Amino acid sequence: MTLIINQLNKDFSFTSQIHMDDIGEIAGLGFKTIINNRPDFEGGSEQPTSTEIEAFAKIYGISYAYIPVIPNQITPENIAKFKQAFDDAPKPILGFCRTGNRASTLFHLAST
Repeated sequence: MTLIINQLNKDFSFTSQIHMDDIGEIAGLGFKTIINNRPDFEGGSEQPTSTEIEAFAKIYGISYAYIPVIPNQITPENIAKFKQAFDDAPKPILGFCRTGNRASTLFHLAST
């Protein structure tokens, strides 16, 4: 599967739900960190869990952060956690959720 990645700046891009077989491509594109904003099982049992994605990311030497956000309910705590993860993480970073909207919104809110 080819990912559709939207680059916001040199340090942050976002995409929709990723799967285990995408992580090699993500590493090949040079991403150093993945930030997951999708709660486990939001999409049912077919959605890979945060733990599964993190394990594959580590195989490829990619840092990983899990900051689950309920759709349309971004909290100040979510923004603060995202900002801390963004500030501390090796770059470039790929954020994702179901559609990419939460990941891109968190980036914008944490950048203001």
